[in-house]
Amino acid sequence: MVTVTDECVEFSFYRPGAASVHLAGDFNDWRQGELSMVRSDDGHWTARMKLPAGEFRFRYCADGEWFADYAAFGVEPGRFGLDSIVRVPSRPIAILHTAASTETTGIAAA
Repeated sequence: MVTVTDECVEFSFYRPGAASVHLAGDFNDWRQGELSMVRSDDGHWTARMKLPAGEFRFRYCADGEWFADYAAFGVEPGRFGLDSIVRVPSRPIAILHTAASTETTGIAAA
């Protein structure tokens, strides 16, 4: 399962019997073993990271075996099986004030 928030992307994978789980995708050039996930007592493995806006392919590797995440934003055929997809939206630009607000505060517009 993948959760996208304004702060980060959280990857969660349920594999209670696994000794180690790693995350790999096009965001790290598919380097196996580079992004370790952390196991919780209930058997879920999680990893959090910041990703720029865009669409990324990824998979989980548990004890050397690759898995797709069917609860992600979809799956598609990749070079070695099904890849999962995560979509990170562009962040809106925060508007601190508008022309209307400068009239009410008495601040002149430049």
